[in-house]
Amino acid sequence: MIGFKDVSAGYRRARVLEGLNFHIDKGEFVFLTGPSGSGKSTLLKLIYHELKPLTGEVTVAEYSSNRLSRRKVPYLRRKLGVVFQDFALLDNRTAGENVAYALEVTGASRTFIRRRVSRVLEQLGLAGKEKCFPNELSGGEQQRVAIARALVGEPFILIADEPTGNLDSRSGHEIMELLHNLHAQGVTIVMVTHDHRIAEFTQRVIHLDDGHISQIINNGHKVH
Repeated sequence: MIGFKDVSAGYRRARVLEGLNFHIDKGEFVFLTGPSGSGKSTLLKLIYHELKPLTGEVTVAEYSSNRLSRRKVPYLRRKLGVVFQDFALLDNRTAGENVAYALEVTGASRTFIRRRVSRVLEQLGLAGKEKCFPNELSGGEQQRVAIARALVGEPFILIADEPTGNLDSRSGHEIMELLHNLHAQGVTIVMVTHDHRIAEFTQRVIHLDDGHISQIINNGHKVH
């Protein structure tokens, strides 16, 4: 599903990641942990091809960083759902419109968009919130809208960059329960977190330190 082979990456000749090798299989729930500046967000950018590796190869399904043209990057991104810490919702659009936007850019019909948006919002416990603007929603509800937007295109991978970072403990717990439920339904999830307490309850943890993988834990057992 996702593969890193001898991958190094950085910006303006300053390397942030060095010699990464790992593979994420379909249906896994993987946490990326590590201190600030360790390269977690850079690693995610490599997955959705906002950044190309300096050396090595990143593969996402059938897409390879060594062969993917700039023209085909949008096609890859349509198969990925991305959730950010700051929600990244459009303030002048309702919850329903924010979610619908992810399908509008694909040229889907209005009827399909309306039905799909309604179904996903209901799935995430947001039925009745379609016409609310972001400032009328709680932080937890805004993050649910962001997750709905990421899922509405039925991606094969959900990428979450600190999705609980701006939430209180109760809302953060609810979002984690939601993500675990989605994983139980077969969604592959890659999530960045600083909270080691959260990461303890997943099947796999990849820990970064100073641009290197310092530890990989599978089901509570260190394998690297």
